[in-house]
Amino acid sequence: MSRGRYYLGRIVKINLDQTALMDAIINSPIITVGKFDWAITDVEDHRGSNLPFVFGKLSKYARQGHAKVIDEFSRSQVSTDVPNLLEASSPFIYLPSYSGIAFLHVWNGIQEETFSRRFKSVIEAAFDGFMISCYIEPVSDYRQFTTRLKKLSHFTEFSARVSPPNPLFGRLWAGLNQYIEERNASEVSVKEHSSKEKGLKSRIIEVMDEIIEDADYEPQHDLAITDAAILMAADGYGKGKVVGMENGDEVVVSTSDTQKSFLYSKEPDPISLAIEVRSLFESVSTERDMKH
Repeated sequence: MSRGRYYLGRIVKINLDQTALMDAIINSPIITVGKFDWAITDVEDHRGSNLPFVFGKLSKYARQGHAKVIDEFSRSQVSTDVPNLLEASSPFIYLPSYSGIAFLHVWNGIQEETFSRRFKSVIEAAFDGFMISCYIEPVSDYRQFTTRLKKLSHFTEFSARVSPPNPLFGRLWAGLNQYIEERNASEVSVKEHSSKEKGLKSRIIEVMDEIIEDADYEPQHDLAITDAAILMAADGYGKGKVVGMENGDEVVVSTSDTQKSFLYSKEPDPISLAIEVRSLFESVSTERDMKH
């Protein structure tokens, strides 16, 4: 069984509910980008099952494709026209109870960033881009993220852009979540910079380490808003970035650099994949004490 790497993310929806999103996946339009067309194919709708999910494949194809075939008479290779020639296909699964998506990275075909961009474009095209938006944010691996941050001698910049969660939220950034709701904001951005010798003060490493060891961890003081935003971004509800110094060089560490992933069949059984992905998102929710 050939296996590939799948990445975990959350779909952030603006003026778009779960039903409309899944309807758009099932009845998505075809879009053209450059010389390729993109479509969601091989869709399976399991919304009515005990484990609700939608499965599909983001497919990239050439409307006027060309391929080599063998001419048996001349015993030679010849080029022939092949309409709608498939170039690459990335299986994915969406679990509405976690706003969670898992998708296959296809080498030289559909990489992580390409999948996110094209998925967004296809879904938004289903509504003619009218007053709606959606995008995929990576779910970060806390251990990898803090391991990278610990190599920095001090921090010079923190920045994050976060959006309201649905349906899960993290207990440790509940205050920031409440602030976003009270402001009725679709997105909040924060940024801090320091040119001082010791850099910015932050408890992000301490808090992440503590919650990895104990999901019930209760910090003695509320998190600073920027630390909370970085944590929120790491949980899949935005993008976060930390800039610091390592051996005299400036280094940028992003929450997207440490996206959670797993190995699975490149041609998965949708139900088996759904069970696997649910287990992974449940593990994330338990580790980080996330609640509905």
